[in-house]
Amino acid sequence: MTDPLDPGSDLAVYVHWPYCARICPYCDFNVVRDRGRIQEQAGLARAILADMEAQAKQVGPRRLASIFLGGGTPSLMAPEAVAEVIASAHRLFPTDRPVEVTLEANPTDAEAGRYAALAQAGVNRLSLGVQSFDDEALRFLGRDHSADEARRAIGLAAKAFARLSIDLIYARPGQTVADWTAELDAALDLGFEHVSPYQLTIEAETAFGRALRRGRLIPPDEDRAAELYEATQARLQAAGFEAYEVSNHARGPQARSTHNIHVWRGGDYLGLGPGAHGRLTLEGVRTATFAHRRIADYVAGVEAGTPWAEVEALDGRGAAEEALLLGLRTLEGAAGRHLTTLGLSAERGPLADLIEEGFVTLSSGRLVATARGRPLLDAVLGRLLT
Repeated sequence: MTDPLDPGSDLAVYVHWPYCARICPYCDFNVVRDRGRIQEQAGLARAILADMEAQAKQVGPRRLASIFLGGGTPSLMAPEAVAEVIASAHRLFPTDRPVEVTLEANPTDAEAGRYAALAQAGVNRLSLGVQSFDDEALRFLGRDHSADEARRAIGLAAKAFARLSIDLIYARPGQTVADWTAELDAALDLGFEHVSPYQLTIEAETAFGRALRRGRLIPPDEDRAAELYEATQARLQAAGFEAYEVSNHARGPQARSTHNIHVWRGGDYLGLGPGAHGRLTLEGVRTATFAHRRIADYVAGVEAGTPWAEVEALDGRGAAEEALLLGLRTLEGAAGRHLTTLGLSAERGPLADLIEEGFVTLSSGRLVATARGRPLLDAVLGRLLT
C-alpha cells in the first residue's frame, strides 16, 4: 500500500538569491549587499538556469513538486529572471498538477511596487519578512521598513498573490509576554493565512553575536523564552492557526507550505545558487549537495560543470537521522521504519523512555513529538540520536 505521506520521486526546486539591500544583525545566511552588482546579478541568474539544466540531466525525468525562491532577498531579482526560472523548472520537470511557487520578500514600499510584476512572472505565494509590527523592534532588528509599510505591503500582497505568509521574530531582549501578545493581536486581522514565528537566535558570527560577547545584548532567559513560546502557540491557536510544524502555523491545510512539507517528508530537491543545499537521489542513494558559497566560485563552478563544493552520499543511518530531525518537527511526525535503522525500540532504551515520559508517541507507524515534546525537541532528538 502506498504511503500518502511519501513524496516519491517528485522534485522540488530551491533557488538561493544572495543579494540584500542591507544585512540584518541577526542574519547568518549566505548574503551580500546588492549595491553596484547589476552585471554580477545578471550573470548569476544565467548560472542558476544553466545549473538547473545540468542537474535535470543528472536526476532524470521527474515531476515538479514546488518552487521556492529564497535568500537573501529574491524580490530584488528582476521579474524577467524570476519568470525564466519558473518557466525552466516547468519545462524540465513537467507536471499536470498546480505548482506552488513561493518567493521571499521584504515589506518595503519599493519592493511592494514589484509584487504585481512578480505575480505576473508566475509567483503565487509570497513570504514576507515582516519580523515585527513595532517600529522600535524593527530598528533593533536592522530592518529597513516600518510597521506601517508592513501593513501596506500585506494589503498589496493579499491582492496580488493567492497565498500569503509572514515571518515574525520574538524573544527579543526585554520583550514581555504582554507586549508580544498585543503585537500578535494587532497583526492577526491583516489578511495573511500563514505565519512563521521564530525565536530570536543569536549566531556567533553575526553583529548580534559580537554584541552578545561584548555584553551589549542580553537575550531573554530560558524561562522567559519558554513563556513567550507558549503564549505564541496559545494565541495563534485561538485565532485559528494550526502549528503544523514547530515554527509554521497555517489557517487550514490549504494554507500550508507545500514546498516545506515536501522537504520535511524527505523529498528530493535541487539546490540552486551560491551556498544552496540540495537533496537528491542519485543512482539510488540519498545525496546531500552543497553549492559553492562565493558568487564568483559558484558561477565558475557551473561553467566548469562543478557547481557543488561538497557532495555527501548519506548511508542508511545518516538518511534515517535526517528523517527524524525533519519529521519530528511536524504534526505528522516521521515514518517509524527509520527507527529500526537507528536501532531504536519502543520496548526499551531511550525511545521507550521518551514514550513513557510523554514526549513522543508511536502510533500507526509514525513517531510524533507531543505538545510536551515539541518545545524540547533538541533535547528529545539528542536522546534518540546519541
